[in-house]
Amino acid sequence: MILAGKVALITGGGTGIGREIARTFAANGADVAVCGPHSADLDLVASEVRALGRRALALVADVSVQADVRQMVAKTVAELGSLDVLVNNASVVGQVAPVADLDLEAWERVLAVNLTGAMLCSRESVPHLSRRGGGAIVNISSNVARRGVANRAPYVCSKWALNGLTQTLALEVARHNIRVNAVCPGPVMTARLNGAMSLMASERGLGLDALREEWEAESPMKRFATAEECANVALFLASASSSGMTGQALNVTAGMLMT
Repeated sequence: MILAGKVALITGGGTGIGREIARTFAANGADVAVCGPHSADLDLVASEVRALGRRALALVADVSVQADVRQMVAKTVAELGSLDVLVNNASVVGQVAPVADLDLEAWERVLAVNLTGAMLCSRESVPHLSRRGGGAIVNISSNVARRGVANRAPYVCSKWALNGLTQTLALEVARHNIRVNAVCPGPVMTARLNGAMSLMASERGLGLDALREEWEAESPMKRFATAEECANVALFLASASSSGMTGQALNVTAGMLMT
């Protein structure tokens, strides 16, 4: 129970990796608030957290909207009593197309959620973490934060910038005993990734199975990472087990990326 007595706020907590992080944190003693756009998904995760014996809060919010973020953080602290861990997991895939064909509005939406959202959530959370004598911020980045991918410029650029935000914020808040780190997952077979892969396969004139086989072949383990594996690394970064680490970005890619 390495998060016993802690309160965690997880954005994008209703599905995929965020849902698994919520369940993993609860299984390790944390009370959990999850936010996202769909109440049904959030309510399901909150019920799973409560089934593990922990308190839960489901908050419908858009992390790119300043007022939503302020209300979300304030409500977490008011109802769960504190805030010790922030997980910036919320993100959108965005347009899958060459840069020459990108739509400006679609580009800006990806940056607003994936980058500005993480900044807003961190900005609003830091004072509460500081009042607790310290805490942890875990940003869920991506393996594409370290490499280019054709037809994915909005998503790729948002994740490169998120790693930059991770290091910059780590330098700024270390004096408050707040650590800031990132997880860089490889492909994880979630519903969202399935949709993104379908678009990418179509762009290249491939079948979905062929694209998945191509990506799996890039891993020496010949497989994708799992949501559970990503959640366990997030748990490590949120806990005192990683007390000597800040400004780091850890790959969880089944060996697909090693730098």
